[in-house]
Amino acid sequence: MSRIGRKPINIPAGVDVKLDGNVITVKGAKGTLTQKIHPNMAVSIDGGVITVTRPNDEKLNRSLHGLTRTLIANMIEGVTNGFKKELDVNGVGYRVQKQGKNLIMNLGFSHQVTMSDTEDVTIEVPNPNKIIIVGPDKQKVGQFAAEVREKRPPEPYKGKGIKYVDEVIRRKEGKAGKGGKK
Repeated sequence: MSRIGRKPINIPAGVDVKLDGNVITVKGAKGTLTQKIHPNMAVSIDGGVITVTRPNDEKLNRSLHGLTRTLIANMIEGVTNGFKKELDVNGVGYRVQKQGKNLIMNLGFSHQVTMSDTEDVTIEVPNPNKIIIVGPDKQKVGQFAAEVREKRPPEPYKGKGIKYVDEVIRRKEGKAGKGGKK
């Protein structure tokens, strides 16, 4: 039995969960999320607890069991607390700013790179070297953060670029770094 899949999910106060066939809708303070569930998985809501069960121990059903439970738990977490990704901008002259709904980034190119908020994801810029991406949907927040990072990924020699706050960049020595000829 799946250790993650068999854990029950508690529904906190202020969260409304509806199950319509194999579509689950979670509504809370931060928004509304909808997820289609694989038909093999059986989701039941009794009282303030959601349980996910599988029909048998086939490989597909075993892999879907924990996934389905985690997706539902992330939906509940998202509408109550939300998800957040923080990015750092490192480099001389690299800076970001927010203008209305647009994130404007100066990343060493001859032009400014612009990205805008979506209805699910909001961007905060507390200072010129930090980007915070917030939203209720974990997948959309992570995807948007990856797209922002992709505009100028960190390079291994000087560490310039956009990186996640908790990301560690493996640094390389330059070609004169080994102490060869002088």
